[in-house]
Amino acid sequence: EVQLQASGGGLVQAGGSLRLSCTTSGFTFRDYAIGWFRQAPGKEREGVACISNSDFSTTYADSVKGRFTISNDHAKNTVTLQMNSLKPEDTAVYYCAADWVCTANMNYWGKGTQVTVSS
Repeated sequence: EVQLQASGGGLVQAGGSLRLSCTTSGFTFRDYAIGWFRQAPGKEREGVACISNSDFSTTYADSVKGRFTISNDHAKNTVTLQMNSLKPEDTAVYYCAADWVCTANMNYWGKGTQVTVSS
């Protein structure tokens, strides 16, 4: 059974940092891509960052480029999203998801973690 669990959310002041982790199990980690998505109240879900575990290629939303960094740890089957210089508009529930490739509609999803950035 494919399982993903996001953790690391919390409350932080603008300009601060948070580190989200996505712990995975139930599939061959190196064969999949893992993406981070977020959804703010009243807004559509948006892709934030994605990493291919096979070739380590990464993609980022324009809104987070230069501030967020996605990375993977094959020994721990985890993907991390380091978020720096946080802004109030980054406030959302963050989810991690998995599929063969990075896509807007990934096949497997975990429960989200709340990130709140105060001004």
